[in-house]
Amino acid sequence: MSKRFLLTTLAAACTVALPSLAQGRTVALSTTLKDYGGDGAYLAVYLTDAQGAYLRTLWVAGGKAKYYKHLADWNRLSASDGQRLQGVTGASVGAGRTLEVTAELEDALIDAGYELRVDAAAEDMRDSPSEIRVPLTAANAGSPQTGKQYIQSLTYQLQ
Repeated sequence: MSKRFLLTTLAAACTVALPSLAQGRTVALSTTLKDYGGDGAYLAVYLTDAQGAYLRTLWVAGGKAKYYKHLADWNRLSASDGQRLQGVTGASVGAGRTLEVTAELEDALIDAGYELRVDAAAEDMRDSPSEIRVPLTAANAGSPQTGKQYIQSLTYQLQ
């Protein structure tokens, strides 16, 4: 067999095999805020493992980095992640408004002990670290989760 034939065969095999190793789903998140009567809220949506260790940031609502310290749990856990904000930021979310975002997650994270967390903070109001903590499971998909202070509901769908 020629070297070229072997390389072509290897490339074709990788093309077929690699997508099955990295199977994933789109997760659609919908977060509705309470009408709390204040300025727009900053939110950090992120994943932790079963021991509470940070895995990655899915979305950060709020554009001024100087306020990220108020998203205390996320800020502390993700501090060493140099990529934590790359491609996952947007405007803050107004009271009574809904934030809708999507993220790509590996199938292996679902029903495997991972947790979806949301930290929240609003200017001149109390911070709410771990406003919502919900296990990332197929059973929780579509079930609204209530927050402690700012979030009326968070729902995620697995697509």
